[in-house]
Amino acid sequence: MATSLQFCQREPKMVIDFSASWCGPCKFMEPVLNEMAAKFTDVDFVKLDVDELPDVAQEFGVQAMPTFVLVKQGKEVDRVVGAQKNELEKKVEKNRC
Repeated sequence: MATSLQFCQREPKMVIDFSASWCGPCKFMEPVLNEMAAKFTDVDFVKLDVDELPDVAQEFGVQAMPTFVLVKQGKEVDRVVGAQKNELEKKVEKNRC
């Protein structure tokens, strides 16, 4: 029988980083995301360039960069708009389980 912790660890979790190559705040957040990816190994961190994938950005309603969309089992559960390191880390921690 699986424990709740084992179930939680199997549940797919992702942070989608909507950014652009010309975006200064996005560049500021890049090392922050690398640190979070190393810390939260059970969460996949994916970077999407809004200029290369405008349809995906539109589908998620992205209007400013950076926008971080937290996804669990294919559904958006939270988001952070702007280079808000502490807010993003809190929301990733909160939505891991």
